[in-house]
Amino acid sequence: MSTTAEKVRAILAAQLDIDEEKIGPATSIADDLGADSLDVVELMMSIEEDFGVSIDEDAVRSFNTVGDVVNYIEEKL
Repeated sequence: MSTTAEKVRAILAAQLDIDEEKIGPATSIADDLGADSLDVVELMMSIEEDFGVSIDEDAVRSFNTVGDVVNYIEEKL
């Protein structure tokens, strides 16, 4: 697992109070982790701050899995 993926997992685990071991690339942010729209906004703000990237709203709508988020970040870095 990449450093980016590990950071995203840690952010999600802390924000949603979930064990990191339950979070993988194919994990659905909404369905598997139960994140609502406010959780997603907070997640994106944390990611922007931690990684120094800007995430536009259209991209956020395309994020279904943890892997989608990781791929987007790695493309921006």
